[in-house]
Amino acid sequence: MKPHLAITMGDPAGVGPEIIVKACAHLRPRIEAGDLRLLVIGSTPALRAAQAQLDLGIDIPEITEDEAWPALACLQAGPEGNPILPGVLNEDGGRFAYLAIERAVRLTEAGRTGGLVTAPLNKEALNKAGYHYAGHTDMLAALTGASGSVMMLAHGNMRVSHVTTHVALQDVPKKLTPQRLRYVLDLTHRALKDLGVARARIAVAALNPHAGEGGLFGREDIEVSTPTIAACVAEGMDVVGPVPGDTVFVKLRAGQFDAVVAMYHDQGHIPVKLLGFNVDPATGTWEALSGVNITLGLPIIRTSVDHGTAFDIAGRGIANELSLVEAIDYAERLAAARLVA
Repeated sequence: MKPHLAITMGDPAGVGPEIIVKACAHLRPRIEAGDLRLLVIGSTPALRAAQAQLDLGIDIPEITEDEAWPALACLQAGPEGNPILPGVLNEDGGRFAYLAIERAVRLTEAGRTGGLVTAPLNKEALNKAGYHYAGHTDMLAALTGASGSVMMLAHGNMRVSHVTTHVALQDVPKKLTPQRLRYVLDLTHRALKDLGVARARIAVAALNPHAGEGGLFGREDIEVSTPTIAACVAEGMDVVGPVPGDTVFVKLRAGQFDAVVAMYHDQGHIPVKLLGFNVDPATGTWEALSGVNITLGLPIIRTSVDHGTAFDIAGRGIANELSLVEAIDYAERLAAARLVA
């Protein structure tokens, strides 16, 4: 029998409770068939409020760790404190976000859950609660003892890993080292294989315009990326580059590659999110966001929605669950590959 996937609520004041209820309703046929097993961890009152508001007919019973878990269940992450209202920043929201992750990590490390899927947290609320992390990734690294990690964004056939993420642009060149680039390439290659991508063709995006134009615009692509790529190719990996950043993502979208390694946050995020946002041309507003954040390099599987807490629409019943459904799918595929391995 497949292990449950842990679904952490994130900040209960955000859209987490709502998208969880909607995703469970979306996936109900698979859950009822026993093909998918989910354990929601967070604030049960927040989940119940979302269930009542949405009225989708989905039942998510509360359980304890010690009893038998049905295919779909929820687990209270910790004691309730101050009232948590939708859209209102509250340090208790940050506390619940942390406690849910802590419990999910412990259950996954013990083999009781096969991985975790995270709904969004609010960094300000998290820090107000006394948990001084920049976000989920730092927190998960600390809780699991991981020495490093890599962010991969995925939307359809657009899979983009990052050499750097939350650093100043001026610091990116010094963080592009042969060791870091090789680490990102190795983890990206393994993730593609785990996702069932047979050939695992990877392109490395250039740091500089035109890959440095023979050294006129910088030498990092020549002195760091090129020899690292050559070493990977010599060991049998299908890696090309450095490919100029203004064309590499077009080629990825066209299916010439299975993934791209981007050098910095915006280089990798912009093309994925540009395709992931569904915009209403009549109003100029976005209706839905598709895409998944996958953390590579952890000893456990972690995927996440590719959006924030959206306090501005929390509690209104209009948040879209598609990103969470996709994150669950990715976590399930990665967990299945790990079970086989």
